[in-house]
Amino acid sequence: MKKVLILANSASGLYDFRNELLLSLLKEYEVHVSLPDEEKVPELAGEGCKVHHTAIDRRGMNPVRDLRLFFSYRKLMKEVKPDVVLTYTIKPNIYGNLCCRMKHIPYIVNITGLGSAFENGGMVQKIVVFLYRMALKKASCIFFQNKKNQEIFEQYGIVGKKTRLVPGSGVNLDRHAFEEYSSKEEKMIFLYVGRVMKEKGMDELLYAAKELCREYPQAVFRLVGNYEDDYKDIIEQCEKEGILELIGYQKEIHPYYKEAAAVLMPSYHEGMSNVILEASATGRPILASDIPGCQEGFEDGVTGFGFPARDKEALLDALRRFMKLSYEERAQMGRNARAKMEREFNRKQVVNAYLEEIHAVS
Repeated sequence: MKKVLILANSASGLYDFRNELLLSLLKEYEVHVSLPDEEKVPELAGEGCKVHHTAIDRRGMNPVRDLRLFFSYRKLMKEVKPDVVLTYTIKPNIYGNLCCRMKHIPYIVNITGLGSAFENGGMVQKIVVFLYRMALKKASCIFFQNKKNQEIFEQYGIVGKKTRLVPGSGVNLDRHAFEEYSSKEEKMIFLYVGRVMKEKGMDELLYAAKELCREYPQAVFRLVGNYEDDYKDIIEQCEKEGILELIGYQKEIHPYYKEAAAVLMPSYHEGMSNVILEASATGRPILASDIPGCQEGFEDGVTGFGFPARDKEALLDALRRFMKLSYEERAQMGRNARAKMEREFNRKQVVNAYLEEIHAVS
């Protein structure tokens, strides 16, 4: 049986957003996955994936650690002898695919977003662009999750043999089934799902939450996720004031979407926001940064409201506009959001695109 090796930086991300692809591959391939954590490893192993632990420094740029990652991938490929390699996120995309080039193994890449290292400019960006050019030059296919990322890579001369645009990771419309909009008006829950960090728009969110709660006591902000930057003190103070509730990482997020009046995504950059897709599939309006990776998933005034990234007053204004809507207007936005997901973001589209490219090279 032919072998597929998947390099990713998060077990939960692989399982939550790409499990449908894994299940399809397991029908005809021996599937190996390389991961740095154990979050969903029992589930992956139970389905039949062969799991390999590979340590990854997700956010740092330590040359020693990155070189160690390169050699770990090289050793793994020597052991597994895959017929094709799939990679996700920046470090697997770079160091895993450099190994693939050296070993002449076909590889398929997914650009899940540019990330701060690419977008902040300076010497770090020059290094990342150089490494990407080297790593992706022989890629059998590069999948992009939004058109802007695709254009930027082309501008920098980062190209492979072929590129394709897919609707992010898509969304499982059954897992995130439509939920009728809550008729309870006494509490308006604004939900944020993601890492608690500056680049996700946390400064703007906390400012807007404080201001809105002064005007609308029924508004409550709920954060589902773990700290990645130092917001502990300010968030604990907001909790004491009744402005927000911090909930840690949750394996099952759908019940939180169900309880929300709207879902917030004030991020500075995204490949394609899975949170927007999942919340929309559940039938919840979206308030999101008007940036590539978010703007594809909602329609301003139809399924939610957009606002410029990094603009706390614009976020606050979007929240005020939402509060002034009638119950039926909010519920209709949710129905519109679900319909958009059914039309444009069914995960089956992404799985089929992958299978086409994998069959072409393996």
